[in-house]
Formats: sequence, C-alpha cells, structure tokens
Amino acid sequence: MLLDNISSPADLKNLSFNQLVSLAGEIREGLFNRLTKKGGHFGPNFGFVEATIALHFVFDSPKDKIVFDVSHQCYPHKMLTGRAYGFFDETQFSKISGYSNPDESEHDFFKVGHTSTAVSLACGLAKARDLKCQNENIIAVLGDGSLSGGEALEALDFAGEQNSNFIVVLNDNDMSIAENHGGIYKNLKELRESNGKCASNIFKSFGLDYIYVDKGNDIPSLIEAFQKVKNIDHPIVVHINTLKGCGYKPAEENKELWHWTAPFNRQTAERPVSNAENYNSMTAEFLLKKMAADSTVAFVCPAVPANFGFTKQNREKAGKQFIDTGITEEHAIALVSAMAKNGTKPVFGTHSSFIQRTYDQLSQDLCINKNPATLLVNTASVWGMNDITHLGIFDIPLMSNIPELVYLAPTNCEEYFAMLDWSIEQNKFPVAIRMPCNGIIHTTEPVQKDYSDLNKYKITQNGSKIAILALGDFFQLGEKTADYIEQQSGQKPTLINPRYITGLDKELLTELKKTHEKIITLEDGILDGGFGQKIASFYGSSPVKVYNFGLKKEFLDRYNAQEVLKNNHLTPEQIWQDIKN
Repeated sequence: MLLDNISSPADLKNLSFNQLVSLAGEIREGLFNRLTKKGGHFGPNFGFVEATIALHFVFDSPKDKIVFDVSHQCYPHKMLTGRAYGFFDETQFSKISGYSNPDESEHDFFKVGHTSTAVSLACGLAKARDLKCQNENIIAVLGDGSLSGGEALEALDFAGEQNSNFIVVLNDNDMSIAENHGGIYKNLKELRESNGKCASNIFKSFGLDYIYVDKGNDIPSLIEAFQKVKNIDHPIVVHINTLKGCGYKPAEENKELWHWTAPFNRQTAERPVSNAENYNSMTAEFLLKKMAADSTVAFVCPAVPANFGFTKQNREKAGKQFIDTGITEEHAIALVSAMAKNGTKPVFGTHSSFIQRTYDQLSQDLCINKNPATLLVNTASVWGMNDITHLGIFDIPLMSNIPELVYLAPTNCEEYFAMLDWSIEQNKFPVAIRMPCNGIIHTTEPVQKDYSDLNKYKITQNGSKIAILALGDFFQLGEKTADYIEQQSGQKPTLINPRYITGLDKELLTELKKTHEKIITLEDGILDGGFGQKIASFYGSSPVKVYNFGLKKEFLDRYNAQEVLKNNHLTPEQIWQDIKN
C-alpha cells in the first residue's frame, strides 16, 4: 500500500500521477474503515481527497502553512501527515480527533471546529510571515458554505489589501450541511457555469486575483492550478468545483444526509435507525403545528436544520415559514429581533457552542430592544457534543448575565414544550430555552403553562435543613441526591426546580433561611459566573452555607460524560460526602 510509505507530505513528491490516483483510492479505503465503524464527517472528506493530495504534492508543509476552515475535511490531510493509523487501525481511532489539532502534528496549526475562520487565521499567519521577512506560502482552505459567514467575508476584504503571497482555495461543492442559502451563491453558480469567466466575480470585487478549476476532483488539473499559484506575490482565490461525497454513490446522491454519519454498512448504505423519541423531531413537529395554525410563526435556523428536525421534507412543509440564513448566527439573531418587532413570532435555533458567536447581537440587537423572539439552545450540556471545539457547557454564564433576557431551563419533555409554547405566544420578553439533553424524560405531573411571573422557582418536595436547587438537566440528579441524603441522614431535603436561569426568586430564597442551614445548587455547565454563584452571593451575609456543584472551567476534549461528572463530584454519594464534611 502506498500509504505505508508515506509518513509526511514530502513522500508524495516522487509519485507519478497514476500512483497519486491510486493513493486517492487508498485514502478513501481508510475513510471507509473509520467512518463505517466510528462515524464522522463523510461528505466533506470524500469530496476533498484529490485536492488534499494535490496541495501536499505542490506545497511544502509544514513550512508552507495550510489552514482548514471548520477542518472537518482534514481526514485525508491527516493520513498524509503520518496519522494513517487513526483510520486503518481500529484500536487507535481515538488517538486522532475529527478536526485539525496541533497537539497531533506539526502540519496542523489550529484547533478549529467552527466555520468561516480559515481566511482570518491565514491572514494572521501571512502578516506575521511578512513582519519576519520570511517567504513561505500561506493557504486557506475555505468551503463554499463558509462564505455565508461574516468573518469569512471580513477576512476576504482584508486579504484583498495584502501585497504578498496569500492563497485561498475555495472548495465549492454547492452545499453547506444542507443546501446553501444567500445571494452570494448565485455568483458562485455563474462562475461555475462560465468556467470562471463571467463578468461578475465577487472575489475580484474584494481585490483578489482569481483562477477557476472545473475538475476539482481531478489530481492533474489541481496540481497544475496549484503550481501556477505557488510562491505567488499577491492574494489569489483558486476556485475548485468538487463533488461532495465523491467516490460513494449514496453520498453523492444525498449530500445532506451524508454530511456526517453514524457507523453504517458500506454495501447497503444502511445506518442505525432509532425509533426512540428525540427532541429534534419532536421540536420540528411542534413548530410545524404552530406554523399551520398561525402564519406569523417562523423558524430561523443558521445552517443546521436537521439538528432541529427540519429535514428536507419538513422544510418543504414549512415553506416560507422556515428560514435558513446560512452560516450566519449573528445575522440570524438580529433578524429574529426585527421580525418580532414587526409583529411575527420567530423561533431561532442553534447549538450552544455556536450561540457563543452571537453575544453582541443578543445584547445589542435583541435584549436592549426587548423584542419577544424565542431562542432554542441545543446541546447545551455535559451530554452535548464533546469535541473541544463544540462544547456546550459555557452558555449559562454567557447568556444569563445579559439584562432583559429570560433564560429557561426545563426539566422534562412536557415542561420544555410548555415553555416553548408560552414563549412563542407571549409578547413581552426575549426568551431563550435550554433544550434538555439528558434524554426524553416525561412527567405525569401538571406543568405550568404561563411563565410571565418571572423568576418564581417551583418547590417539588418540602423538607428542612438542606435545600437542593437542581437546574434543568440536573434536576434528575437533584432527585437522586435528595433521596440519597434522606437515606443517609434521615432528613428529607427540600427539592426545588428553579426553571429561570436569569433571575433569583428572592422571596423563596429568603424564606428558606428560616428552616434551612445548607443550600446545594446543581447546574449542567461551568460554575464560574453561573447560576449557583448567584445563589451563593445572595446568601453571602447570612449563616446559610451554599455548596455549588457543576463543572470547573476548562476545555474538555472527546470526554466520557460519566467520568467528567465524577471528576466534578456530581454523583449523589460525592455530593453528600462534600456537604457532610
């Protein structure tokens, strides 16, 4: 196998074109081996095999620096930089991540998992190179879906003024996760159809030079193009037309479904199907019913529709009431603020780690104006996505300290949908809801329908001496902890569902002082700046002792959730030992 003799990109230099084509086949076999057993990003990697080979054949990594946008298309790059073991040896799958990682190799320059950043990062590398009077090539690999992100456009605008070597490889497969959205893609279509020769060219308008490669999965064509731009003395875009999922017919025919995959059967393309309830499909079903009954209800989603159950079929059902803004989280928050201002009922949804990109818009465009939009925050939990670039555990400190925002933490399925229904129909507050992430938990108890009386906590069990405030996903941990403490001490604790992340129930907290000596707070997020510290601050001048339990402030990577919980003393036994001692 050719890959057996490739420990670095330098080993490609003496291979013939025929051997490079064979190498592409071997890389795809490695991809199949890992993805059928472990899962991961399928379409982006299969579509970028030939381009990766050509880049490493022409350029001299790591002296020449290649920066991948999102970096979910860097699996072939890893195989060519000494990490093929992570694809062919099942026992070593866990030793490499699904994204670029400088801890793994000198050929990776950044830990990257969010989109639209490559051109900015590459601009910084180029600027530093120029200040040091060096001369290496700087290459940013940018997916066409990433172009809808504002940072990419800001960086392209900046790059147009760089008077030195700077190369942007635009990987255009006419797809984001789902289909692309935005006027910029009309120009990409014109460029593809005119073989890069149409009069309108967005990249030239930024002051960038430009060449087009129609055969973006043809190694000789790519090598020819990259050789033309190697050591160029000004910024240029190399626009390559690739096929997402190239080399596997099911992925070529259904690009959205095969963007990312769980383990699957290669011969049949069958993937595990679960009939279990999940919040994604249930949320879509709920919103579609609201849309059918009220034409002013709309769902706004920046490029992750399937993560909220809006498959292609559901998007068609929703029609104009479904809005995919592309990878534009900042724009989407301002958009829903204005939609709410003008009398409609917008619901926005994205992942917790993506909502980090919207802080300014949350504060300035939404909450200052008190517009009643609804925000769904997904995978906001220790049980959410667990790669270092997609952690969902930082949203509570980030969002709960913005004035005027009502941030709710439901504890079960019925409470979640009651909160969502109330938020859509009310017209007083911007409301965010932290979608449950610890499984579908139902209750037969009646749930509150109106949450307009803000910051009123719910006592679910009356007790004395010890009170447990268990927020959102950690409410079930609170139940188990209350039971354990009662078993160990003979004393029934008070158990409270706070529901509101963004405010204190001062009346209830004051009342607890009369009969309670210890307060336990439980939150599914980092403690610093979080919910529990606000409770501790409230009791600061009183004899009541407060014990905050949550996650310490750290970047976790590919972790086991149960191990993280134990490491942070988040089991009933550990909590009891801590407060007893």
